Amino acid sequence: TGFLHGQVIKLVLTMSGPPKKPSHLKAVAGTARPDRVPVTVVEFAPVMAAPSPVDWLPNAHAVNEWNRLAPLLVANKLLADADLSTFGHLCALHGKMVQLWAAGEAPTGHMVAQYNALAAGFGLSPAWRGKVKPIGDQDAANKFSKIKKPTR
Repeated sequence: TGFLHGQVIKLVLTMSGPPKKPSHLKAVAGTARPDRVPVTVVEFAPVMAAPSPVDWLPNAHAVNEWNRLAPLLVANKLLADADLSTFGHLCALHGKMVQLWAAGEAPTGHMVAQYNALAAGFGLSPAWRGKVKPIGDQDAANKFSKIKKPTR
């Protein structure tokens, strides 16, 4: 409530429920419905050979992480040319965290959270491994899709 020249004004804000979940999160969670998912999807072709590390990686630990993970991601069709910058950030963050540990310090909680978020995008944790699909693979047909909804 608020006051305006001695009068009480009541402000009512209405929302139609909780904020809508983005469709890419619905796809990851497995709750996306074909009738509500946008038809157009931008898909980048997977990289066919492990690329050389980007030249801006901060240290040898980051380069080693790139050389370790890039072949694994390429073999599983999880790395596209458009992903190389994000993958570089993942490796750079890994290199910085290893430097901190080697110096007897601990990375900040924010650094660890950022690393975990980047790693999850590439399916590099057990929890996310099953949720990340290779580039170009389509879901198997829903065996229940032919069942019609009962009419009233």
